[in-house]
Amino acid sequence: MSDFGTETFDDLLRIMEKLRAPDGCPWDAEQTLESLRRYILEEANELAEAIGDGVPRDINEECGDLLLQVVFVAQIAKEFGLFDVSDVTRAICEKLVRRHPHVFSDVVVNDASEVSRNWEVIKSGERKKRDADSSAMAGIPKGLPALLRAYRIQERAAKRGFDWEKGDLESVRGKVIEELDEFRAEVVRRDPAAMNEELGDFLFAIVNLSRHLDIDPESALQGANKKFAERFRDLERQVAEKEVDMETLTLDDLDSMWRTAKDKKAIKS
Repeated sequence: MSDFGTETFDDLLRIMEKLRAPDGCPWDAEQTLESLRRYILEEANELAEAIGDGVPRDINEECGDLLLQVVFVAQIAKEFGLFDVSDVTRAICEKLVRRHPHVFSDVVVNDASEVSRNWEVIKSGERKKRDADSSAMAGIPKGLPALLRAYRIQERAAKRGFDWEKGDLESVRGKVIEELDEFRAEVVRRDPAAMNEELGDFLFAIVNLSRHLDIDPESALQGANKKFAERFRDLERQVAEKEVDMETLTLDDLDSMWRTAKDKKAIKS
């Protein structure tokens, strides 16, 4: 039986310290800040997926898994005299108070968009004070999924006034069409580098359109991925029932099965 109640945050800290101790777990003991990077990304994605699935029990579990990674990082940093979990919590508390002057001070805001603009102004000021990069583009993680990173880049630019007028969907739509035409032209030319660049510009414009429509492009694409995967599984089941190899079927046969899978999904919906 464990000596830990595993019911409080302090219990979690003591467990992590025990795991890293000489008589603890060999695997936990050999981890480094660098080795944890992949697990942090995995756990963050698993939590995001659990939230998308909407099962409270799974969301709760994945919250714990992600929290563990934060505690793990703080424990390793503590061992090297860099900082500890108290420094982490103190820093985030100070940041939240500092970036919410409309809650903790006398600043007045009219809506959430104004809060967001103020947040970026305060954040930029913080960077300037510590001689860090104060560009609106600074601090957007390069490791973000490409669609999400494009969305964040466009948000930052918009908060500095570099954007089409809110509601001017025709201009945004026109840009999408313009980028699609440029991509088509490069496909005709068959220049791989140019096609790659123009496809990127087209996708960036699509993200911009989704932003102006208040649609999360990452979530939208994940939904499309899920829908395709479910329909393809149904197609595979249909092929299995025929007891043939999929590769031996014609495209017309597969297309017919695909339409059947789509119809089944529509009926369930």
